[in-house]
Amino acid sequence: MAFKPGTLTPYLSARHYFGAEQRRHRESAGLSLVQLAGIVNSSKSTLARIETAELMPPPDLPDRLDAAFGSDKHFHGLYELAKREAHPDQYRRFMDFEAQAEVIETCVAQAVPGLLQIREYAQAQLSLREELSPEQVEQRVNARLSRQERLRSARRPLRWAIIDESVLRRPVGSRECMSKQLAYLLEQVDTPDSKVQVMPLGAGVHYLLGGTLTLLTLPNSSTMVYEEGIEVGHLYEDRDSAKKWRRHYEVLRANALPPAASAELIRDAMEDYKPCITPPS
Repeated sequence: MAFKPGTLTPYLSARHYFGAEQRRHRESAGLSLVQLAGIVNSSKSTLARIETAELMPPPDLPDRLDAAFGSDKHFHGLYELAKREAHPDQYRRFMDFEAQAEVIETCVAQAVPGLLQIREYAQAQLSLREELSPEQVEQRVNARLSRQERLRSARRPLRWAIIDESVLRRPVGSRECMSKQLAYLLEQVDTPDSKVQVMPLGAGVHYLLGGTLTLLTLPNSSTMVYEEGIEVGHLYEDRDSAKKWRRHYEVLRANALPPAASAELIRDAMEDYKPCITPPS
């Protein structure tokens, strides 16, 4: 079956413009994808996905394209713009990467990580979104829990979560909800596939206190990073950004409590959510 090039949308983002410019230069030079792949030491499928903005260009490709086309630093400049922009499909791309990841490392300062949430906790948290109807909340809850299905499969990833002690102390939902959530969290503290560390309040402030950070190690050993605030997130796919966020995460991991001490802190927090027993009158 003949190859049909995908439709280009060059003015949607810098990432899309990079892909459109790659195709324009390639076709002007009379090169097929296979021929260009041989020149820049890539693959046809990779270049095809870059042209339609399905794939972020590898960091070493722009300079090779500039050398191939004699375009000075044209592609280098486009890449510098593309790697810094928040592209509209980034959360979907993050989900795609998460589904492939062999290692998932998370730091969450304000809530239990989504991959470790029980239904009641997710329901209570998402119900705070005033713009969502009850039906939409239920859809979001189901979507969040569906991400956990892979954790029970034969190809489950290693998960490593660092959570702030305030997550244990701040009630979300009912006392029963918190008790069940912490009990589930306790089960995940130290297993062959899951590690949980708690950053104690006494450790003071740290760089990642204001949001959520997730590092995904893919089968090819590359790292994708998703950094998220209250309503805005950013997916980093370039090597330099991954190295920067990796350093921040490793500093945090070194200062957090080890799993055994984290388990003790979780058990201590669970005491606050024991059911109240009213004495007989």
